Amino acid sequence: MPRAFNIAGPCQPSLHYMLPPERRIAQVRELVDRSDYFVVHAPRQVGKSTSMLALGDTLTAEGRYASVMLSVETGVPFEDLENAVPAILGSWRRRAKNRLPVDLQPPPWPAADGNDAIGAALSAWARACPRPLALFLDEADSLAPVVLGALLRQLRDGYNDRPRGFPASIALVGMRDVKDYAVAAGGTGRPGSGSPFNILAASLTVRYFTHDEIAELYAQHTSDTGQVFEAAAIDRAWELTFGQPWLVNALAREACSVVRDRAQPITLAQIDEAKETLVRTRPTHLQSLGSRIRDPRVRPVVEAVMAGATVQDLPDDDVEYVTELGLIRADATGNLQIANPIYADALPRALVGAVNLGMPRLEIGWLDPNGRLDLVRLLDGFLQFWRAYGHPLMGASPYHEIAAQLVVLAFLHRVSNGGGSVSPEFAVLSGRIDICLQHGPVRLGIELKVWRDGRKDPLADGISQLDRYLGKLSGLGERVPGWLVIFDQRSGLPDIEERVSASSLVSPAGFEVVVVRG
Repeated sequence: MPRAFNIAGPCQPSLHYMLPPERRIAQVRELVDRSDYFVVHAPRQVGKSTSMLALGDTLTAEGRYASVMLSVETGVPFEDLENAVPAILGSWRRRAKNRLPVDLQPPPWPAADGNDAIGAALSAWARACPRPLALFLDEADSLAPVVLGALLRQLRDGYNDRPRGFPASIALVGMRDVKDYAVAAGGTGRPGSGSPFNILAASLTVRYFTHDEIAELYAQHTSDTGQVFEAAAIDRAWELTFGQPWLVNALAREACSVVRDRAQPITLAQIDEAKETLVRTRPTHLQSLGSRIRDPRVRPVVEAVMAGATVQDLPDDDVEYVTELGLIRADATGNLQIANPIYADALPRALVGAVNLGMPRLEIGWLDPNGRLDLVRLLDGFLQFWRAYGHPLMGASPYHEIAAQLVVLAFLHRVSNGGGSVSPEFAVLSGRIDICLQHGPVRLGIELKVWRDGRKDPLADGISQLDRYLGKLSGLGERVPGWLVIFDQRSGLPDIEERVSASSLVSPAGFEVVVVRG
């Protein structure tokens, strides 16, 4: 069976292109050899399960340990120990039977009540096994608070009996770092509140792919099929994903599904088309972002990043938490951004759902008779739309600080559907949102800024910032035009229908700019 780029569940070497799993979690082996208990945390679908499954198989095959990744996922639906624990232990027995030699599999679980059943089972297994146990417990942070608290207390209670009377090494594998386990187990997670897992020796994460590793992964497809990824396509995959493994695989899978003739290379244009398809169709990975950005800890951080505002007034733990979820990252200057350009496009789309439901059918002709985007018609249509619907649609936005910006993005998505793309960029402290609208050969750079009470008119700063953005978009012989859209949200102003206006100017850098105020 030919291998493929995997976008669902752990990778299997016989079925999927994959990189050596231990490469991105090299410290785990050292921790196991020291009989440590530790945490491995990373966002979903970056290769945690793939890496830990493979490492368990490797450690067992080497002959020193009985090692396997076990999951507690079967216990996640239950709020009580009476139902969760039997489901978890049943899953562990099945996994051990499928992954371990007979002599390393657990004995019958001893009878015990829910408060001690997991600890008793692990103790019995460690005593019966001829090798030290090294276990990786996946999805632990997804358990209900009562169940997670019981699991952590039983692990801590058995810790001093390792390696003969309890597993020598255990890793909790999930999305959250250890400091969040106290919160997940029903505690406060604040200093002085105590930790249910204070035996922790280390907290590791699974890093993303590097540019060279993307090239290495894609080269496996070339080796199997002869189909080449052009260097520019690999560069573009890196620029769009910053190495997020699921996105790296999804782009390649989509591009290869379109270019079925393996004699034809995968080009930069096809990677861009794959990106647009992913964002438009919103597969499960991207759909899940919609629920995460409504999390009370996540919402203010993501909203601040999207608004280009500061996060210094937000709890450091929350900023770190959102970073660990893989939703934001620090750029080379230390400013926070949405984690990658695909998320930067997908997150606003997830937020504008309510806006789209309220948006009327737009009877605006922004294409010329040849089907090319006409920027004059587009501007007229936007002004007409904003006067009529801007204010009521802002009320439907789930992120109030960037409501106006989300309404504009919803409008631009209508423009781009069927023949274009909308690429937003966000960065903390920038005070703006930059958007590139592309429709066929026509490109337009748009900068969105807000004028609030007590602030000066953002026109001068906006023109300067837009100049830099248009310079970034423009190539040799090309001068991309721009819009500077200023949302005047000071108090005591006339109705939005009365204050919407547009004027043209040439920027200091020589770009044609339309200033829209509304």
